[in-house]
Amino acid sequence: MPNRRLSVAPMMDYTDRHARYLLRLISRHTLLYTEMVTAAAVVHGDTARLLAFDAAEHPVALQLGGADAGEMARAARIGAEVGYDEINLNIGCPSDRVQSGRFGACLMAEPDTVAQCVRAMRAETEVPVTVKTRIGIDHQDSYEALRAFVDTVAAAGCETFVIHARKAWLQGLSPKQNREIPPLDYPRVHRLKRDYPELEIIINGGIRSLAEAERELGHVDGVMIGRAVFDDLWLLAEADRRLYAATDALPTRREVLQAYVEYCERELARGTRMPHLTRHLMGLVQGLPGARRFRRHMSEDARRPDAGPGLLLDAWDELEAELPTTPSGMCALAAEGEFRAG
Repeated sequence: MPNRRLSVAPMMDYTDRHARYLLRLISRHTLLYTEMVTAAAVVHGDTARLLAFDAAEHPVALQLGGADAGEMARAARIGAEVGYDEINLNIGCPSDRVQSGRFGACLMAEPDTVAQCVRAMRAETEVPVTVKTRIGIDHQDSYEALRAFVDTVAAAGCETFVIHARKAWLQGLSPKQNREIPPLDYPRVHRLKRDYPELEIIINGGIRSLAEAERELGHVDGVMIGRAVFDDLWLLAEADRRLYAATDALPTRREVLQAYVEYCERELARGTRMPHLTRHLMGLVQGLPGARRFRRHMSEDARRPDAGPGLLLDAWDELEAELPTTPSGMCALAAEGEFRAG
């Protein structure tokens, strides 16, 4: 059973297998999610390519999108057989493409359909089946409507709900706007946990620091953080100690880069292109002097035909050479030394 005290949200174009491997180098315990994959693609497509992941990523969850119970069940079984630790059903995405396939957030209006999918998925796998949803959609946004949705889906056997604490507008707002414009309503999610103490309730939306996560854990069972992690990858560096009581020595950024270089060497040998491996590194240097130059190396130099994994350490060495020349740099080095000392 995955420990969902802290997780990184499933995000298209972000949480691919390379990003997940990198995040795992920083935090050993944070639960990671795949990008959403449609059940139809899993059942009928290139499963090996779509569901590939490294054993080092555990614990890792597969997020599926779909509305056909039979297809969802087959996809869940395949995901479990591949080795994922959890199968999550997306009932939160409001994009037009997802709606055209009749899944994602629009299924909040069809709790019986969601319940049928959950029941069928649970019948095909022993790994946990969870649901990620919003607090409402369009004008169906009362607390009573949310409770009715949770009642129906929980009766089908879902014990864990990840709640994005915003409603979604299915028309008139883009997916990006749906992440920013509808107001956050954390008290509604807190109330849901009070009313359903037997369920595991995970809160998502707008949380940007471990301090905020710790505050939320006074009300709910777990916290899911999204884009804030990729804005600043080092946000996760203390997660294991602060949220999981781990005593392992914290890594330094250079140690993370060195381990990721070894991963890149293996991936390049398999035919992966260098830009696919470097694009997630931008947030590793957030707030450090020389960060802009490091990012330029990652975005421009990685595209050279002769670019190799050594580029990562060369770029870091350039950045590190600048750190002692400024007060903020000395603070950064002191923090790195503290991480190294454990």
